[in-house]
Amino acid sequence: MTVQQQTLRQQVLVLYLASSALDARVVGWSTYDGTGATSPTTGDSDVPPYATGLDALKDGWRLFQAAQLLPPQPGHEYDVSFLKHEFFFEKLV
Repeated sequence: MTVQQQTLRQQVLVLYLASSALDARVVGWSTYDGTGATSPTTGDSDVPPYATGLDALKDGWRLFQAAQLLPPQPGHEYDVSFLKHEFFFEKLV
């Protein structure tokens, strides 16, 4: 009996949340599809794929990286910069 090996591909979901809590609302996002089935790009939708990071977990996405929490430098507490609360999720399909 031969066993056919299945090749898994990774899908990546990057969610930028309003705070460091996974149940905070999504304020930005990116998706990447290693299966080649879709070709997502910037501006595909005005509606995030999930309302919160917790919703992504409930839908089967696995969290594999969260942004390090760094306090602002004194005097720079109100500077506008990058989105700080970045979470990377994956699905193997």
